[in-house]
Amino acid sequence: MKITLRLTEIAMMGLGIYASSLLSFPWRLFLALFLILNIGMLGYQVTPKPGSISHNIFHYKGLAIRTSTIEVFKTQDIFILFGIILFSRTFFDRVFGYDLKSEKGFKYTHLGKIGKKH
Repeated sequence: MKITLRLTEIAMMGLGIYASSLLSFPWRLFLALFLILNIGMLGYQVTPKPGSISHNIFHYKGLAIRTSTIEVFKTQDIFILFGIILFSRTFFDRVFGYDLKSEKGFKYTHLGKIGKKH
């Protein structure tokens, strides 16, 4: 089951990459915005609680859906792209076991503890 879930997440991320290619932006912009979402981890410089909140804001699928679907009707391509990137990033992180963070610390997600099992 774990492999099936990971393959599904990879397929959804691929769909996001394909959807972004339909817009008129260069692929470098997709990559830059995709990587800049790590800015949410800066909250961990304070304590785990604000770190988990700031990280989760940038990795919340609800925000991605809201950003991309509402903007479709306004035809603002940059917001559509940003929504697609947010959506793709959530799938990317989930493939590797990183997703919504717990207030316990960076290594704790709603999927369990990240790293080697002891």
